[in-house]
Amino acid sequence: MAAVKQLAGQTLWYGMSNVAARLLNSLILPLLSYLLVSNAQMVQQGSVTLIYSYFALLNVIFTYGMETAYFRFCSREKERQKDFFNTAFGSLLFSTIILCLLLYALRVPVERFVELEGHTEYISLTALILFFDTIQTIPFALLRQEQKPRKYAFIKVFGIVVNIIMVTFFVVILPKLANHYPDSIWSWLVNSFTVVSFVLIANLIQSIFVFLMLFNEWKQFTFKIDKALWKKMFAYSSPMIIIGLAGMVNEVIDRQMLVKLIPNTKEYAMRIQAIYSQNYKLSIIITLFVTAFRMAAEPFFFSRSQDKNAPELYARVMKWFVITVCLAFLTTALFLDDVWKYYMGAPYRVGLFVVPILLIANVFSGIYYNLSIWYKITDRMRVGIYITLFGAAITFAGNYLFIPKYEMLASAWTTLICYASMVVVCYISGQKYYPVPYPIKRILTYLTVIISLYLLHKGIITYVFPDSNALIRLASGIILFISFLFLVLRLERNELKAMPVIGKFLK
Repeated sequence: MAAVKQLAGQTLWYGMSNVAARLLNSLILPLLSYLLVSNAQMVQQGSVTLIYSYFALLNVIFTYGMETAYFRFCSREKERQKDFFNTAFGSLLFSTIILCLLLYALRVPVERFVELEGHTEYISLTALILFFDTIQTIPFALLRQEQKPRKYAFIKVFGIVVNIIMVTFFVVILPKLANHYPDSIWSWLVNSFTVVSFVLIANLIQSIFVFLMLFNEWKQFTFKIDKALWKKMFAYSSPMIIIGLAGMVNEVIDRQMLVKLIPNTKEYAMRIQAIYSQNYKLSIIITLFVTAFRMAAEPFFFSRSQDKNAPELYARVMKWFVITVCLAFLTTALFLDDVWKYYMGAPYRVGLFVVPILLIANVFSGIYYNLSIWYKITDRMRVGIYITLFGAAITFAGNYLFIPKYEMLASAWTTLICYASMVVVCYISGQKYYPVPYPIKRILTYLTVIISLYLLHKGIITYVFPDSNALIRLASGIILFISFLFLVLRLERNELKAMPVIGKFLK
């Protein structure tokens, strides 16, 4: 239990910061959704979300799994951590310079491919952001390896604050200054740059500030790259390129396919993609925990992999992880119509019907990440490649076949089917190579109950009280949420008694 408490504590710190950094647009887009409400403005919103979806794919290529390799090798030979840091950081520094120069040189054809004709400046800004974001990877990994979640969280939060301030200035304050002073530099800036450019410039400023705040970490780097060590680290990390790309395909390719496959005008498709992306962000509570958990879990799982009780520990972590994401699902789904819809502007709320589907999909995504640790600690990365490619094939096929008819609904259901299928395949293969006694019946019980509670809630407010007001809907959600808490209390009472705060009320 002590190990689980340690992981939970670190996850809490990472949860305060990391999601907002990795999914920065999930914080910025609500602001933009209230400002960009006309059809033309929604197209600009669609451009922002589209660019960030490509960011996710490019980040995988630029980092090529070197962060995971750093954790893996540090867990094996702790006395050589300095060598691992120099080799990993030096490798990313060199490759990032090359890739950024290549991206800049090909900015015109890239701009055309991503459906952003006439805006090569977007690609140039993207290259600069990717440079600073990538070379931050190993310094941040060093903080995680040294178990300094508070410093990690502080730097991340500081960067987020800088970004929000910059976006607010560029998008809200600057136009007012331009109107008040029509012959000033403010007016020139507004006329020279689009909203998309301003969002990217704000992100670039944030990335530079964060890099500077990591000075104490990256200043440790010396140009002593061990070539033999690099070959070993790259041999381990290189499969992560395929795994990462396939994983990102499952997460973001639907946005790009919506733009390309909807049989209508480009402007219409971009608006649908903007609506879908904005509603996707309503899974932020689940995403918050899953992403924070990833940051804490990877070094934690590797450090415990040699313990004889590791499988039992992993099983316990999985159970409490599932309970947490189930609570996150109910927190969002039961109060979607009266609380969470205000996360975005009114024109984007027409897509609320996809949110419950995407919430469950993200629950399965988190479960899959938990399960996938087996092929990382057993060095069977090839199996991980097969599983993620299997998921990517489902994503491509589902979106390609059904987007032309069902648009964003097709993307939502495809995402759910993809992650659910990957969970099943990963569990079956994992039990063969690295058996973990997961409490399957208990996990399935929780998943079945939350779906049933949501459907019951929809039935109550749709058929029992069809003309219900917000108070009735909120009361229904609160009662059903508390019902799930009582179920967890009943089934997990013995373990809850051992917890430091909750246990005092159960003894």
